[in-house]
Amino acid sequence: METTVSYFQSKKEFRVFVTESFSDLVQLKKEGNQISFDALAMKIMPEIKRYVNDQIKTAIKKGNFSKNKYKANDIIDQLFIEIYDHIDEVSNAKDFYLWLFKKTNNLLDDIIVEEEFDDFFFKNIDDYSQPEWDAMQENYSKDGGGDFLLVEELDDISYNHNDYKLNPIFIEDDQKALVEKIDNDLSAEEINDHIKMVLYNLPVAMRKVFELSAIQHFELEEIAKINNNTLNEVEELLQDAKKALQKSFFNRYDVR
Repeated sequence: METTVSYFQSKKEFRVFVTESFSDLVQLKKEGNQISFDALAMKIMPEIKRYVNDQIKTAIKKGNFSKNKYKANDIIDQLFIEIYDHIDEVSNAKDFYLWLFKKTNNLLDDIIVEEEFDDFFFKNIDDYSQPEWDAMQENYSKDGGGDFLLVEELDDISYNHNDYKLNPIFIEDDQKALVEKIDNDLSAEEINDHIKMVLYNLPVAMRKVFELSAIQHFELEEIAKINNNTLNEVEELLQDAKKALQKSFFNRYDVR
């Protein structure tokens, strides 16, 4: 199975960089040096921008608003203002990274009218036939593999696709043989495309919790703070998302 260690290490290193930048940002604000403040803040934005872009493109695909109504840069520009105006709210450096994502989620929530909770897919995931799975994948993929880019991202080197893997889904020791079978039967692209398609169809709360855990590597307690959930709610949402993804592989590819 393809390892996620190098990817995870880069996330850890990025988080350390953001944490270490906090004291410099606070000092630059005290000095009134907004030019240098913005230059340093710019260095911590690429990862945030990728997260924002993923949320916006999903909202567009679900029909929450038109493709040209909002762009990732709209959120990032506002986030610069939020950081400069409210960084004093952060009590210590170790909380800064989490605070950034919480502020980002608040900005996203202000512009994205989330769809009404629709758990039809989640409740009926056991009953889909192979042709239904294939039709669902085709429908999801019609906009460029489910990963159409916003116009501003076409030349943006900070943009990259999330590569979803099996590691965060099948975590029990007794599932190792199952993971090996899926790896042998499916390509990395097929695994990635299937996971993204299932996540897209899950209730938004489940999708957000899974992505913050699997892609951003936040701890459950941190996700609870970012999303204003209780720890129990986050644990249940993450477990439900994993179960849905597991069932989807079982039922679509007969890998039990």
